[in-house]
Amino acid sequence: MKLTIDHETVYRYDDIVSHSTQYLRLTPANSGHQRIISWQLDLPGVASEGVDAFGNILHVLTLDTPHSEIRLKARGVVETSDGWAEQPETLPAPVFLRDSPLTEASDAIRTLAAAHADAIAANPQAGLTALMHAVADAMPYTTDMTHTGTTAAQALALGAGVCQDHSHVFIAACRSLGLPARYVSGYLLSDRDTHVASHAWAEVYAADSWLGFDISNRQQPDRHHLKLAVGLDYSDASPVRGVRRGGGSEALQTHARVSEADQ
Repeated sequence: MKLTIDHETVYRYDDIVSHSTQYLRLTPANSGHQRIISWQLDLPGVASEGVDAFGNILHVLTLDTPHSEIRLKARGVVETSDGWAEQPETLPAPVFLRDSPLTEASDAIRTLAAAHADAIAANPQAGLTALMHAVADAMPYTTDMTHTGTTAAQALALGAGVCQDHSHVFIAACRSLGLPARYVSGYLLSDRDTHVASHAWAEVYAADSWLGFDISNRQQPDRHHLKLAVGLDYSDASPVRGVRRGGGSEALQTHARVSEADQ
């Protein structure tokens, strides 16, 4: 399947920003699952390109002249498949056992995970799939209830959240069972209005391989998914993060569209 992605992020500020730096994980890498046919970033300045500690392609954009708006665009065509062949890893799996501020397990998360421990030990794929459904049941997909700083414990206590929250709770539950788990940012081709094209899911290291779980959609990632970045949580893998000096209040608009390239 060939996917066309068109992603725009716009920051607007009440006052002038004197200096800003944006960290962009907006460029997918080739893998056994996806082949980049074309990809382009349209940025308001020249960005340096490198690879971060998790192996993600990272662009760093620094603007040191006064500005009141930042407009960032990513677009391209990527061919995807249902297969998620193993790729060389930058870091050993046990690194993803580490807690992070957004994925620290609460007692409620540990209890949720413990109910599936025996099933996971007997059959990792089936047991983790049951845990995925349990997380989705416990917190139905609901917008405007959480934000990027909402922790896994807070989201589960609210009983609601979006793909970021589902992934954080699932990751925290898996780590509480001694299973390495990581956050994945990317895009999703979906015909459902409730799930935006910019998406997140989780991967768990079990049975000597990384297994993917899209908790919000209760499925394993397939050719409709395009991976951008991985990390311990959202803060490591978010497509856009930045710091600034000045600017006052900030307004953020972001829109991602994914479609089949041949349509």
